[in-house]
Amino acid sequence: MAKILNVYNKINTLRERYYRASIGKDALIRIINEAEVAEQVFNSNAIENSTLTLEETEKILLQIDLDRYISEREIFEAKNLARVVTYIDTKAKEQELSLNVILMLHKMLISNIRDDIAGRFRQDQEYVRVGSHIAPDPQVVVGRLEKMLAEFNAESHINIIKRVAKLHLVFEHIHPFVDGNGRIGRVVNNYLLIREGFVPINIKFIERKKYYEAFQEFDLKGSTKIMEEIVGKALTSSYHKRLAYLEGAEIMTLADYAKKFKLSHPNMINKAKRQTIEAFLEKGIWKIGVPNK
Repeated sequence: MAKILNVYNKINTLRERYYRASIGKDALIRIINEAEVAEQVFNSNAIENSTLTLEETEKILLQIDLDRYISEREIFEAKNLARVVTYIDTKAKEQELSLNVILMLHKMLISNIRDDIAGRFRQDQEYVRVGSHIAPDPQVVVGRLEKMLAEFNAESHINIIKRVAKLHLVFEHIHPFVDGNGRIGRVVNNYLLIREGFVPINIKFIERKKYYEAFQEFDLKGSTKIMEEIVGKALTSSYHKRLAYLEGAEIMTLADYAKKFKLSHPNMINKAKRQTIEAFLEKGIWKIGVPNK
């Protein structure tokens, strides 16, 4: 419990630093967010078994020819998700999350992929299974989603990490769509974070094993602890990255940092993974901001 409380307190401190550092730097914040879109898209799609690499994802978004055949579906998955990720950065500040907003985001995501199911919840005999988990009957989807949102809003006094982790687990447990549940669930996480004045998170593909363990823990025990840890570390890392740029630090790889300051690189990597140092992953490489003296 003490470990979780420390993360909560750390997020509040980082958030305050971010607000101070961001004054008058809207253009830089916009550039950071734009540069992160491809990574958001790559990681979220990779969790869902997309074969695209980060480099290929970047090329698709920049409309650059690829070196191998990519299915039309994977191309649309990248382009559509990028559109959704970019869209919510503004939309979340304007409108509270509702079922209609979730449906609109789903339509943006699934259009040209499966137009027959885009922008609507499961209905009739549309049952879905994820591993051993069979999602609830389509008839109860809307009611459970309404309850999910009501509980999230009613618990505004609870730390945002715990609230987002719980909502994400509940959303994926309901699995309201025939397809696109994971991607939309992670988009919803960021919609809620942005809406409440936090920065967006990027749940990395390398976290996939632990990410799925979080769903198993929730299904078996009703516990949100693993997901809280994932969300907490992702949010901490997101602040570390943005603060490095906004505070004008010298950004270097963790390998160079360890070499320069005669530190153990493996030890630094372990600390980075635990987020006990102000490191962040950028294009799969651990980096850190070193204050300029």
